[in-house]
Amino acid sequence: MWKVIYYPFILLAGCAGMAETQCASDWYQRGEADALMGNRARAEQYAQCSGFREQDYLAGWSIGYSEWNQRVSGSRM
Repeated sequence: MWKVIYYPFILLAGCAGMAETQCASDWYQRGEADALMGNRARAEQYAQCSGFREQDYLAGWSIGYSEWNQRVSGSRM
């Protein structure tokens, strides 16, 4: 019985942490931009967005991180 009552609230709680305006339409570009700013990959955070494409995000993040690493330390990963 409690599952029927609380289940919708549990589902909604997962959406509360991320506003739809923080979600991207081009996940490759978002991943690259995050990495170029020196941020860690935030796939778990963006997974709350509808239409999140983790593979695209991580591919962009990987390229962006390589570029960021080269700018910061002068080396290529």
